[in-house]
Amino acid sequence: MKCPKCGVDEDRVLDSRSARDGAAIRRRRECLKCGFRFTTYEEIDRDEVLVIKRDGSRQPFDRSKVDKAIRHACGKRPVSDDQIRTMIDNVVSNLDGGEVPADKIAELVMNELHKVDEVAYVRFASVYRQFTDVAQFLSAITEIVRK
Repeated sequence: MKCPKCGVDEDRVLDSRSARDGAAIRRRRECLKCGFRFTTYEEIDRDEVLVIKRDGSRQPFDRSKVDKAIRHACGKRPVSDDQIRTMIDNVVSNLDGGEVPADKIAELVMNELHKVDEVAYVRFASVYRQFTDVAQFLSAITEIVRK
């Protein structure tokens, strides 16, 4: 593992423990050259899941894309990092092996956002559903109020 500060790939593991309810291992490391301490996570690789995009193309599932989308929707909102990680873990755990339509992943993300922060939900929905006017925003907000 390369040190994020100096780039040397010689380090030692100071501590290992289970993380994300056993879905990952958290390792605390120390660079042997500069002494910088950093944390890494080791988790199951979900390469077996292929995402079917809207255009019909397929690509391997990438957890970081879900992470980026949720963090973007929750930007400047009172949503903690732990809540974001929990949402991501819930989305990933609901994916079956094989091929999954991108729409299903987006729906899972919207369900998680709806539970945690309604503004983040509307932000994500506006991009995913490609809102083009205010009426579509109002429709999404009315749907939230009804629930």
